[in-house]
Amino acid sequence: MRTRSMKERFLHAAGFETLAILTVSPLAAWAMDKPLFQMGSLAIMLSTVAMLWNMIYNSGFDRFYPPGQKRSFGVRALHALGFEGGFIVIGLPIAAWMLNITLWQALLVEIAFFLFFLPYTIGYNWVWDKLRQRWIARKSCEI
Repeated sequence: MRTRSMKERFLHAAGFETLAILTVSPLAAWAMDKPLFQMGSLAIMLSTVAMLWNMIYNSGFDRFYPPGQKRSFGVRALHALGFEGGFIVIGLPIAAWMLNITLWQALLVEIAFFLFFLPYTIGYNWVWDKLRQRWIARKSCEI
């Protein structure tokens, strides 16, 4: 079993967040009728916090389900629910502050983000794991 390096954790988180910012910022600006700059700023702020949370959360997750161990859809769903649920708690005050809205309104924004990010997280991690397996298999053939 091969563990994930800090470099791999960073690349995983950076790829996840970059793709998310490019996708969610224009969608959220349109849906909330807010300027793209404001939603982009919020997305970057939340992304920065999420990258840290991602590395911490996934380090803990890997202790229970080590890399290389088969991860069923149920395990992937629990992984995504745990990550996104924890992040709602972290992101709620940030969204309320940056958008100058109430905590209730921020909760609604966070729920909308959650509805986007839950399937996104499952899909991104599934693709990442598949690509990682191919990369490791290719690398082991070169040795």
